[in-house]
Amino acid sequence: MSEPQKIIVIGAGINGVSTAIWLRRAGHDVTLLDKDGPGAGASFGNAGLLAQWAIIPVNTPGLMKTGLKYLANPKSPLFMQWSYLPKMLPWLIRFLSHANEDGARRMIEGLIPILTDSVAQHQALTRGTSAAEFVALSDFSYAYETRAAFDADSYGWKYRSDAGMAPELIEGPAVQEAEPILGRRIQCLAVTKDHGHVLNPGGYLKALAQVLIEEGGTLRQAEVTDLTLTDGRITSIETDQGSLTCDQAVLAAGIWSKPLMRKLGLNVPLEAERGHHLHLQNPSQMPRNPMMVTTGKFGVTPMNDGLRCAGTVELGSIEKGPSRKALDLIRHYIAHTFPDLTYDSAEEWLGFRPSTPDSLPLIGEIAQTGVHAAFGHQHIGLTAGPKTGRLVADLIEGRRTNLDLTPYDANRFGRR
Repeated sequence: MSEPQKIIVIGAGINGVSTAIWLRRAGHDVTLLDKDGPGAGASFGNAGLLAQWAIIPVNTPGLMKTGLKYLANPKSPLFMQWSYLPKMLPWLIRFLSHANEDGARRMIEGLIPILTDSVAQHQALTRGTSAAEFVALSDFSYAYETRAAFDADSYGWKYRSDAGMAPELIEGPAVQEAEPILGRRIQCLAVTKDHGHVLNPGGYLKALAQVLIEEGGTLRQAEVTDLTLTDGRITSIETDQGSLTCDQAVLAAGIWSKPLMRKLGLNVPLEAERGHHLHLQNPSQMPRNPMMVTTGKFGVTPMNDGLRCAGTVELGSIEKGPSRKALDLIRHYIAHTFPDLTYDSAEEWLGFRPSTPDSLPLIGEIAQTGVHAAFGHQHIGLTAGPKTGRLVADLIEGRRTNLDLTPYDANRFGRR
């Protein structure tokens, strides 16, 4: 173990909490800061999936054509706030620049190492703690209306199969035998084995924060306003509750990391994928395993307090509230896919997935400032959080990691 240090972690989502726990287990004096408390942002309102299979980025070859087709279709899972387009355009151009075969291959090669062992990483983080009860083992299915629709996704399935996740296909009436909740419109299931999900993301984050406290860490509710560097190294974090001195810091505040990176002189092209969910209370049916409804591009996950339906992509501002169109679309596809499902009520939620142009997170030290990045995970934050936390803790400890961190270099987008 290196000499114990005073380390402040900014952001109590899954990346921040995981990093704080691993640093505390290494013997450091760790304080976790968040303006709203643990799990209040994107770590709360996700589909709860440990998405080891999510190695295919959105910006794959053909995205321009597909995206335009989606935007022209009111029943597609892609939305754009057109008033925000001028501000987002530079990011969007860079995002589309990676939508080619070479770019997609690089992104996939970067996603595989931080995703495909995520169930084991969550188990390692929670083993022997009260948080372990939130991690469930499960298979995962892609629900298609036809075999032809599955075949049209051959690009992604090739890479998943190469990564050891070849699907088992279930077709025809056997689909409803495997998943009785599905209506007859769904005629093909592509089932991948040995995955997992979280039974209550908000409860999970609160339990992990409690683990940190029980293991000797500190949790404080405070809003970070500035970072103070002395001779180029972090020396304190400024908050609305006062100044906190530190030897090193970790920035894991999701989309809210962007203004703090500016204070460090880095230009991080980070934009929000606005994600919505409906959480169905007292559903009359539950799927046996989580699934992706491919027509609506949203995940459906059985949880201990209802059925979570989360997804869609809306490109736009973090200043605006929920999109009625996105929520109505999820409702439409719930009724379309699960025709016999009833429920008492549907809780609505909006959150912001922090997305980079190359669909890869930022992990590692920013220049030589002593500030370490752990954000930018797009829609894979819950999945990759524990491994991200372990990697950052290893870097701070000076331990050699067993994978190439170059794809996640926190400095790769340059100075502003």
